[in-house]
Amino acid sequence: MVRRVAVIGAGASGLVATKCCLDEGLEPTCFERSEDIGGLWRFAVSERVSVYRSVISNTSKEMSCFSDFPFPEDFPSFLSHSLFLEYFRMYAQHFQLLRHIRFKTTVISVRKRPDFATSGQWDVITETEGIQESHIFDAVMVCAGNFQKPHLPLASFPGIETRFRGQYFHSLEYKDAAAFQGKRVLVVGIGNTACDIAVDMSHVAAKVFLSARSSTWVFSRVANHGFPWDMLTTTRFNHFLEWLLPSAIMKRIKIWKMNSWFNHEIYGLASAKSSNFNFIINEDLPFCMLSGTIVLKSNVKEFTETSAVFEDGTTEENIDVVIFATGYKFSFSFLEESICNPLKNNRTLYKCVFPPQLERPTLAIIGLIQLTGAVMVGAEIQARWVTGVFAGACKLPPSSKMMAEVSKKQLPVKRDVPEKRNLRLNFISYTSEIASCAGVKPSVLRLLLTDPWLALAVFFGPCTSYQYRLMGRGQWSGARAAILTQWQRVLKPLRTRVLEDSASSRSWLKGTGLLSTAHWGTAVVSVWKLLGGASRK
Repeated sequence: MVRRVAVIGAGASGLVATKCCLDEGLEPTCFERSEDIGGLWRFAVSERVSVYRSVISNTSKEMSCFSDFPFPEDFPSFLSHSLFLEYFRMYAQHFQLLRHIRFKTTVISVRKRPDFATSGQWDVITETEGIQESHIFDAVMVCAGNFQKPHLPLASFPGIETRFRGQYFHSLEYKDAAAFQGKRVLVVGIGNTACDIAVDMSHVAAKVFLSARSSTWVFSRVANHGFPWDMLTTTRFNHFLEWLLPSAIMKRIKIWKMNSWFNHEIYGLASAKSSNFNFIINEDLPFCMLSGTIVLKSNVKEFTETSAVFEDGTTEENIDVVIFATGYKFSFSFLEESICNPLKNNRTLYKCVFPPQLERPTLAIIGLIQLTGAVMVGAEIQARWVTGVFAGACKLPPSSKMMAEVSKKQLPVKRDVPEKRNLRLNFISYTSEIASCAGVKPSVLRLLLTDPWLALAVFFGPCTSYQYRLMGRGQWSGARAAILTQWQRVLKPLRTRVLEDSASSRSWLKGTGLLSTAHWGTAVVSVWKLLGGASRK
């Protein structure tokens, strides 16, 4: 029986894992190698992995918060790293988590005990200020995150190591733009980090070039009527439409929506013929391209002493700095080889959580996911499921069935793409799947019969984490109120100046309650337009 649990890491995933252990009556010990909580979100100028100074969250506060602890209503919808860290401190204090965390303690190794097949226990060796200590734990939750080891494919860029005279480094090392005043900078990559860094440096650099190998679509954080994009798009209704309509129709709807903001093909970012639908969140990028402070380029072919030659035959001279925003490879070097070697990406884990080959399911990887929404929410629902399994409340299928399911989800490895890169998963699909495993997925039909207004908010409104506290284990009495007041918390930080000639505050708030309804209508109209267009063609 599981009682003592080792939690590795005190970032967002580690904090919520520790809290979920306590909820299930388990005894967690969280090991954090640094001196404080926050993980990636605790900004540091040192070489420790952290966000850069100017970062703003891509997902809004209501879509990012832990399910039983909303962000303060006066926090803005999109948050700086300092506000995120403040939220983590409030969360840790409220649930009294700090007493369970051992700071400045590095986990050296995690190994199965000799009797693992029957006990499921682990030998864990830690090091604190040069002194090693051995522990025995009944279970282990690895919460070290995605950003472990930079993926730097220098061999794919001839000349960068042998001829290029300028500076080059991975985006992991980027902290702020001050050092690049007046420089000509090339950023390699077209993901969120690459575009954020390019925009950040465009304010001080002489010129920023952005090299893209693939197509991407661009979302703005500010959506219809000025509200957060994810609160309007990440709904169960929209998810139902995606399931209901043919994929070709859904692709046309998405492309029409993206191009209604700006024509991506004109900007060279993506076209209707693009095979994928990768997207980033960056409302500043199109303006920077329009103003010429950022120039989009094709994939780099090679580097000379001072220039970059691109695959389309063009050359950019006098490049001072090259930043590779080429992703990460996760690395859990403290795990024994029998676990680490098969762990190539999150698709080699059952439900992206459990190594399927273990005789006993007493080790779980939390937060090793990329979602179309907030990873924090995904990590929390994972932790709730895992601790339910540890406590005996939830059951897993036999190892053979888990391994069979995992093998079906393997994809061929593409050139220059790290094998240990994780697949981006649909936010609602994944969180609902794990919530079903944990027995906490809300039943819209049941709510429709017992609480119709709440059912409408759950189905048509934003799929916030509070929905997973409405029923089942860990039910929270404040979940209903949190769902019905979520738009008010979006509006509160904006109400710093009320216009005298505007409508009354009460009607304004009432209007936002119907905002989602207007958005559903727009979506339905869009579907019919595109279906009509398809039939005419």
